[in-house]
Amino acid sequence: MLQARSADASLIAHAGRSYFPIAFIARLPFAMMVVGVLTLVVASRDSVALGGINSAFVGIGSAIVGPMVGAAADRFGQRTVLVPVGLANAVLLGVFVLVVQSTAPDLAVLALSFFVGASAPQVAPMSRTRLVAIIRQRMAAGRQEKVLSGTMAYESAADETVFIIGPFLVGLLASAIAPWVAVAGASVLTFVFVTAFALHPTGRLAVGEQAEVTQAPARQLLRPRLVVVVVGILGIGFFFGSTLTSLTAFMETHGESSQAGLLYGLMGIGSAGLALGSAAFPRAFGIGWRWLVFGVVLLGGAIAFASADSVLAVGIILAVMGIGIGPTLVAQYSLGSDRSPVGRSATTMTILGSAVIVGQSLTSAVVGEVAESSGTQAAMLFPAISAGIVVLAAVVNLVLSRRD
Repeated sequence: MLQARSADASLIAHAGRSYFPIAFIARLPFAMMVVGVLTLVVASRDSVALGGINSAFVGIGSAIVGPMVGAAADRFGQRTVLVPVGLANAVLLGVFVLVVQSTAPDLAVLALSFFVGASAPQVAPMSRTRLVAIIRQRMAAGRQEKVLSGTMAYESAADETVFIIGPFLVGLLASAIAPWVAVAGASVLTFVFVTAFALHPTGRLAVGEQAEVTQAPARQLLRPRLVVVVVGILGIGFFFGSTLTSLTAFMETHGESSQAGLLYGLMGIGSAGLALGSAAFPRAFGIGWRWLVFGVVLLGGAIAFASADSVLAVGIILAVMGIGIGPTLVAQYSLGSDRSPVGRSATTMTILGSAVIVGQSLTSAVVGEVAESSGTQAAMLFPAISAGIVVLAAVVNLVLSRRD
């Protein structure tokens, strides 16, 4: 168990200095899977359509099984669930590399893609659950609100960063060495760092000290005020997938497709910075209004992206869109944490995390097909549509909050 600390000690002191770097690296494979599978299938099977379908299957597997993994963690403890799930995922990623490059039928590759997504370790939502538990159980009541806000800001910035770094690493490894190296690397990272995360002492705290709490009925996960947050974060997933795919198509028309990952990384600069800075926003600037305001910034940037015609313009627009992403994610995860049914925090956070990967994988497949059949300009409309979903969900959230 964690060592006893003063209620005035910092969150880092409570969690341990090794916790944050381990938790950060452990979530990287999750962000690499969709793009890694897409890249490897396209390279090995010479079919963009098949690659897109496989990436969608990764998301479908995560959507169906991910919440079950979170529910199991709520019931049996993170360590008990995460160790076997992480090991299974590492093995499946390694097997996927071998199967996709063999003469195995496409159906076998699709099945493996589903199981890769289904066994994806839900590190990000489980990290949030652990840190919220530490704050609620170990820190002085007067400090909890401020520390919780800062923690949600950090976690959202970490998520945004890995969803930028993940595709960048896949592209770098695929172009510098070979497409299979990215998926194999995700397997190694999962085996080492997800296991380390699972076995970290904080894995006991998240459930062990809440074992006496009676779980709320599962139907409370379907409450409108929580569902609207899931829809909003699904929109962010749509945005990630559609932006990366349409950007790749755009750069391909300019003869520089290998640089798409570098440009995509520009979006992470403002996003991570503003996400971390969200803790400094005044309380009068409520979480729901932050979601709406920064969602509108995201929408404005996406509309400009749809009409951009030069690499320089796209780079500037991506940096602006990043300003909207970070605070929006912070607001959504904060609301998800606040509205989580009693005893189902890991389930809630897993649903939110799965929504991102589902949105990313589905739009990667759809937008890739649109880019091939209808052209790059049509594909570049999809980030604006995705941002529109984010803004619409923000409006509905404010209406529901006002009614309640």
